[in-house]
Amino acid sequence: MSVQTLRDKGTDELIAESTDIHEQLFRLRFQMSMGQTDGLKKYRDAKKDRARMLGIIRERELDPAKAQAAAEAAAKKPAKKTKAKKDK
Repeated sequence: MSVQTLRDKGTDELIAESTDIHEQLFRLRFQMSMGQTDGLKKYRDAKKDRARMLGIIRERELDPAKAQAAAEAAAKKPAKKTKAKKDK
């Protein structure tokens, strides 16, 4: 995930995605402990994405002007339609 797409999102969206990735990391760690090594690349990428998100969130906490600009950009951007997840 690119930094620019993360910066275009609102802080609330970043926090929600960060928690989703945190749960995904838990599942990937569990899979790797069971011997499925194909999750290693996904695990590394997810860790990097979450670190980027947390960095942007922290940056906005420290500089309120950036947080306000991000909120304005998120307000101008139309809401995305999300697909419903299918249960397996």
